[in-house]
Amino acid sequence: MGSMHSEAKWPEHFTGLVNLFPLPNLVLFPHVVQPIHIFEPRYCEMLADSLARDGLIAMALLEPGWEQSYLQRPAISSIVCMAKIINHSPTDDGQHNILLAGMKRARIIRELNNGREFRQAEVELLDDHYPSGLANARVELYGELLDVFSQAVPEELKSLDSFLQITDQQLPLGMLADIITFSLRLPLPIKQQVLAEANVDVRTRLLIRCLHQLVQTQGTGDRANAPAKFPPDFSVN
Repeated sequence: MGSMHSEAKWPEHFTGLVNLFPLPNLVLFPHVVQPIHIFEPRYCEMLADSLARDGLIAMALLEPGWEQSYLQRPAISSIVCMAKIINHSPTDDGQHNILLAGMKRARIIRELNNGREFRQAEVELLDDHYPSGLANARVELYGELLDVFSQAVPEELKSLDSFLQITDQQLPLGMLADIITFSLRLPLPIKQQVLAEANVDVRTRLLIRCLHQLVQTQGTGDRANAPAKFPPDFSVN
């Protein structure tokens, strides 16, 4: 856990054109860091193109049923996470290990017929929306989120400095919700729903409901939903 590398800077001249990296098992969020191994030729080509341009990749979740058309262009969720390549290590066999820093939410406006093996799209960026006039209620939401998150995290992890960093830093509510959602083994459709919600208050209430259900599930002895990698690498930048 710690700050992102200095390479995680948003490009000055973003055109709205992005390379898409659809995966069936990952929902990336802003403020977190994720290692990925790239081996398919089309995605190696995509990586080379991104590195030559702005270093950005849009991480997209494949919709259910993707198995039938994986090698073509299966349907993807319309809300994606824009990520910056902050580390790139080619392997001897032509594959790649990269480190991605989640940067911003975006909505796909349209996919492009680019004649390439990999997919590209035009996107619009989505900023966190904090509805005005709800500051007091948001303080209560913040406390409720931290409380139920603490209940959802196994006791043995609560003494870690990384847990205390999340809970003690007074991160912006939108950032806190994103980091918590990413850190827990919540169902992918739930994670995608949280990613798709730009309204921070609505996003937080959704997450709180999910965490209450998670706590109830854990109470029955099912620990399958413990954090996958706790906590995730993240940045407060």
